[in-house]
Amino acid sequence: MLLIVGTISLPPENVRLAEPAMRAMIEASRAEPGCLAYSYAMDVVQPGLIHVLERWADQAALEQHFASPHIRTWREAWPQLGITNRNLVLYEVGHGRPT
Repeated sequence: MLLIVGTISLPPENVRLAEPAMRAMIEASRAEPGCLAYSYAMDVVQPGLIHVLERWADQAALEQHFASPHIRTWREAWPQLGITNRNLVLYEVGHGRPT
């Protein structure tokens, strides 16, 4: 399993403008084969900081995701939305267990 965790930043005044694009990205990604989880979460303390969490079944699923039209559309929207400081890390992990 692959886990992508990190953050992206955008100006706080652009958060509402970004929400439809983020929703479209999340919904399309969750519908992809091999997507186990895909979410964005607004940081409560730091406005404009978005936490990203993705879980993918394998590298093939992730590569399909990277080639998808919706990721291209999402990335093309970044300049208009002011998205910066993309800090995402990919981890290869075994199966999780409850804590």
